[in-house]
Amino acid sequence: MEIIRKNDSTYIIEDNGVRAFLLIGTGRAALIDTGMSITDIRSMVEGITGKEILLLNTHADRDHIGCNRQFTKVYIGVHELQSYPQEDPKQELVPLFEGDCIDLGERTLEVVDLSGHTPGSIGFYDRNSRVLISGDPIQKNGNVYMFGPKRSLIGYIASLERLNKRKDDFDEIWPSHADLPIDSSNIQKCTEDIKDILKGNCPFAIKEMHGTSVRAYQGKTNIYLCDK
Repeated sequence: MEIIRKNDSTYIIEDNGVRAFLLIGTGRAALIDTGMSITDIRSMVEGITGKEILLLNTHADRDHIGCNRQFTKVYIGVHELQSYPQEDPKQELVPLFEGDCIDLGERTLEVVDLSGHTPGSIGFYDRNSRVLISGDPIQKNGNVYMFGPKRSLIGYIASLERLNKRKDDFDEIWPSHADLPIDSSNIQKCTEDIKDILKGNCPFAIKEMHGTSVRAYQGKTNIYLCDK
C-alpha cells in the first residue's frame, strides 16, 4: 500500500493494483472507494484529515468495497444498490444519480453515469481540478472485467459515447487501475475497442479467471475479459 500526495487536498491510495482517492474540501472530505486489502483505511484517512469523511463508491466490485464495513454510511450509484453486499443492515446506503453534486466546501464532485461495466458504475468529476475519477470503465493498458451477470457491452458503449460529448471538460482522467493519469482521448479509444469486439474484429484468447473460462480480447487500449 502506498499513499501518494498530489497536494494538500488530494491523495491517491495505491492498494495492490487498485486505487482509492481522498479529496478534501474546506468543509469535509470524500473517500472514493476503499480498496481491497487495507486493514483500516478509515483510521488512515482520518490521520490525514480531521474533517468529516464521506465514503463514495464507483461501483460494488469487491476490490473497490473491501473496507466499506468501516463506515456507517455509503454513497453509491442507484443502479448499483442491487449488487451491493450489505453485510451490516445498520449501514446506511445513499443512492446517487447522474448529475448529483456533492459539495465538500469550495470543491464540488459531480456524479457521472458510467454504466455497462456494472449496472450502476459511476464516476466523480472534480470540477475544481477538471479531473474525472472514472473507476473501471475508462482505462489505459488495463484489464476491464466484462464477464459475469449484469455487465453489458451495449450499455458500456452507450455510456462512453455520452461521456465523450463532454471530453473537453476533463484535463485528466484518473482510473482505478493501470495507467494514471490518462487523457480524455481514451474515452473514444475504449469505445472503439468495444465496437470491434461486438463486430468480431478483435482478437482474443481463452483464459481462466477466478475459476471461469473467459475470452480475453486484446484491444488497442486494454484487454477486455468477456463471457465466452
